[in-house]
Amino acid sequence: MHVPDGFFDAPVSIAAGAFAAAGLGVCLRGARRELDDRTAPMAGLVAAFVFAVQMLNFPVAAGTSGHLLGGTLAAVLVGPYTAVLCVAVVLLVQGFFFADGGLTALGVNITLMAIVTAVVGWAVFRLVVRAAPRGRTAVSVAAFVGAAISVPVAALAFTVLFWIGGTAPIDVSSVAMAMGGVHVLIGLGEGVITALTVSSVLAVRPDLVYGARGLTAPLVLRTAGGGSTEVTTAPAPAPARSIRPLLAGGALVAVLLAGVVSFYASSSPDGLEKVAGDKGLNVNEEHHPLGDSPFADYGVKGVGSERLAVGVAGVAGVGITVLAGGAIFYTVRRRGRDTERASA
Repeated sequence: MHVPDGFFDAPVSIAAGAFAAAGLGVCLRGARRELDDRTAPMAGLVAAFVFAVQMLNFPVAAGTSGHLLGGTLAAVLVGPYTAVLCVAVVLLVQGFFFADGGLTALGVNITLMAIVTAVVGWAVFRLVVRAAPRGRTAVSVAAFVGAAISVPVAALAFTVLFWIGGTAPIDVSSVAMAMGGVHVLIGLGEGVITALTVSSVLAVRPDLVYGARGLTAPLVLRTAGGGSTEVTTAPAPAPARSIRPLLAGGALVAVLLAGVVSFYASSSPDGLEKVAGDKGLNVNEEHHPLGDSPFADYGVKGVGSERLAVGVAGVAGVGITVLAGGAIFYTVRRRGRDTERASA
């Protein structure tokens, strides 16, 4: 759902940019409470994983594909404030290094793909978790539902913005139907990817899943007479476990997905591209100002082998995202630690 340049007029682009900047400011402050010495590197890995999986377009209908947006996945793993920052880092890397998503539309893309998906997905996730029995299954199911709903909501939010300030005339009802319909299907794919990823992390390190904190079922002691007593005494804290094996494994998976599996992704246009072409939303689309950069369109200029070009670009993107995200999250964590010391 990367919006290119030329889709929106200046007032909406500026307003969306201001909204995105304000949202990122709020999230930078909120992330200080979410990030610690373990979750800061975890957040960098999540951003890199989102970048890698976004390269894997999957078919959803005849001539249409979809890809992960990642807001709900990141929110469940590292918290909603940090999730917005994770996806924003991915969008910045994609826009400036891979010419994916317009630069004047960066505010729109951050608003839709980072803020809307993380906020909506996290809200739905929390509602489902509270209504379901405690346990890992509930977390995975809630992650699926939150992710599946967040995508069509973001698509409908795009339609509203385009109705307000799009550069092409549209029939709002028909565009809303088209965007909503195809993104419901994409949302199902997003839900499956999110649930599988969350389940995998829960299986090996449930302590690192932000959305699973505090969901351990209480210990209940049953007496011979049929009565029961809930034990509320907190168990002794477990010794700290190193996060390095998970980071190494996750980084390897991201590299394999971006560097190898991405070559086999669907080449069909994604949901927004398909609807924009069918409904004429792209009549004023502009060429990306960095469209001739070395990694534009997820390739490498001068490399004759398409497979190798895609692989090198994917691995480079994972590396850039890890470095950029890691630097941001460590800085946020350090400032949060300084604030804690000052208030102590």
